[in-house]
Amino acid sequence: MHIGLIGGIGVAATVVYYQRLAAAMAERAPAKLDLTIVHGNIQELIRNNLADRREEQARAFLPLLERLKSAGCGCAALTSLGAHFCLDELSALSPLPLLSAIAPLDAYFAGRGIRRIGLLGTRVVMRTRLYGQLTRTEALALDDDIETLGQTYQDVALAGRCDPAQRRAFLDAGKRLIAAGAEAVVLAGTDLNLAFDGQDPGYKVIDALDVHVDLLADVGAGRVKLHPAA
Repeated sequence: MHIGLIGGIGVAATVVYYQRLAAAMAERAPAKLDLTIVHGNIQELIRNNLADRREEQARAFLPLLERLKSAGCGCAALTSLGAHFCLDELSALSPLPLLSAIAPLDAYFAGRGIRRIGLLGTRVVMRTRLYGQLTRTEALALDDDIETLGQTYQDVALAGRCDPAQRRAFLDAGKRLIAAGAEAVVLAGTDLNLAFDGQDPGYKVIDALDVHVDLLADVGAGRVKLHPAA
């Protein structure tokens, strides 16, 4: 299936989606990757996310989804977990089926016997515990540091790079989540690979991006069938 991605939210995360999706599809040979990426406005997304303007952001994404449909895509996905704050509103408008990055996580954790996870990501993702969509897994966040960590994450996403001080802040936050009882730290922000890739933090790390990419690759290879958008 031809997959459509709304990228640019941010750029570094979009590049990683492309790299990992291409690799995942190569593992599913003879299926080949058929992909179109459109570029979203990260500044607009940040403003709407922080103000909880869900309808406004859904309407901002809609022309991008219409372009993906015109390009021949059979489904679409957002390359940002932060952007999922408006997924319900966007799904109601979308001309394409949307593949959530959050929906597969609960089953992924439960299937591996993980009962409690620690979250790193945007302010809203941490504050809402992944929008309250985890029903089989308890989610922890560092409530006293959500504002600081959320701003650090935003800075990294906008810059498309992570400096040593920012990396230390995220790695230390992960240690504190484990100390608070988390069995694994979930990178619930698609730019967090900039901080964690190539690192050995001494605790289990799960990148939500990888779980999403596996689903996208299975759909692209025809292993998972989708219902048409309403």
